[in-house]
Amino acid sequence: MTVGVRVHVDADICEEHGQCVFAAPDIFDLGDDGLTYAIQVDDTREPEVLAAQSACPVQAIKLTRVGASGM
Repeated sequence: MTVGVRVHVDADICEEHGQCVFAAPDIFDLGDDGLTYAIQVDDTREPEVLAAQSACPVQAIKLTRVGASGM
């Protein structure tokens, strides 16, 4: 079973400030098509996605732990 973190950005809330990109550039990208991001990341990347979530000024990033605990 894969253990990791599922990432969701609420497009209705996101204002594309790009702070998540600065915090986790390998996970989030802000380009001509708007914000794109990895839907799920390995648990070793959790500190990066937590930093991105904390950096978001409109709190548009939601994280869900998946894997070993059955979530």
